[in-house]
Amino acid sequence: MRFPINELLDWYDKNKRDLPWRHTRDIYKIWISEVMLQQTQVAAATPYFERFVRELPDIRSLAQADEEMVLKLWEGMGYYNRCRNLQRAARIVMEEFSGIIPQTPERFETLPGAGPYITAAVMSIAAGHPMPAVDGNVMRVCARFSGIEEDISRGNTKTLIAARLQTIIPKQRPGDFNQAMMELGALICLPQRPRCNDCPLHGDCDAYRTGRTGLLPVKAAKKKIPHYRVSVAVIRRGDSFFIQKRPASGHLGGMWEFPGGKSRGDESPEETLTRECREELGIDLSPLEELAVVNHAYSHFKITMSVFVCGAGEQAVRPLNSQSYQWITIADISRFPFPAANHKFFPRLRRYFASRKS
Repeated sequence: MRFPINELLDWYDKNKRDLPWRHTRDIYKIWISEVMLQQTQVAAATPYFERFVRELPDIRSLAQADEEMVLKLWEGMGYYNRCRNLQRAARIVMEEFSGIIPQTPERFETLPGAGPYITAAVMSIAAGHPMPAVDGNVMRVCARFSGIEEDISRGNTKTLIAARLQTIIPKQRPGDFNQAMMELGALICLPQRPRCNDCPLHGDCDAYRTGRTGLLPVKAAKKKIPHYRVSVAVIRRGDSFFIQKRPASGHLGGMWEFPGGKSRGDESPEETLTRECREELGIDLSPLEELAVVNHAYSHFKITMSVFVCGAGEQAVRPLNSQSYQWITIADISRFPFPAANHKFFPRLRRYFASRKS
């Protein structure tokens, strides 16, 4: 089946969005943009990208930056392991590649976080290597165009699509081809109600010709997302309160948080918090004053978080696992990177402390 490459590239040249990372050939900035866009919508990622490259304009500044500053710049985008891997990779570039970002796939893919998609995207756009970058948008376009009926959530289907694209990606404009495919999926070949009449591929598209755009791509139903009840403590001493730093590895690694955790069985929120603070800090809390209840969704689970303001009397408050901790005031809170769920109760926390001063 003919693939209309020229029509696709002509469409892209005329219709591509004006995005900041498309105004540069700087491999560092293109790399940052692709990591941000891997699991974040363009509209959400754009202000983060502009702020990030303004504060950390090159690989050296990222490598030398304090990790907490980098996490703060990333705060709110989630998937913080992407951010930590970027900085780890920057330090490797400085130490092992004399500060020059590798421009060959074989070397670039050895860097932390440089999986197949990131490698293909950065190497094609910034270095001109003909490597297909296959994301969700591209898989949808290809499944419809070629009439692929295999489940696109399966790894072998992605491999099949990548292999087909490898045979047609133009050597002259591989980066533009990849961006055009992504752009087509984002703007035209939509998951629901695709704009087929505006698509440069529709004359050769199997799904369009056979009336199956609503049936393709095939994707297995998502598993039910688990929901957890969580309790956290704002342990107060005068105008200060206690925060602790999460371990560097794992979910939300390196972020700051309030002590607490998941409920077990039929525990009430208050019982959960009492148990968690005994396990984490070795203290008993008193009294518990409910500050807020917030709901938040992560990529693989949801939480309902009950937030309590409480005291610890004269007990020494420090994590039993030796993780870092601080006592801060409400005026300090903006200096620390916190998970997005915490930010949902920060306005109420500010009002709480403001009311105690009035």
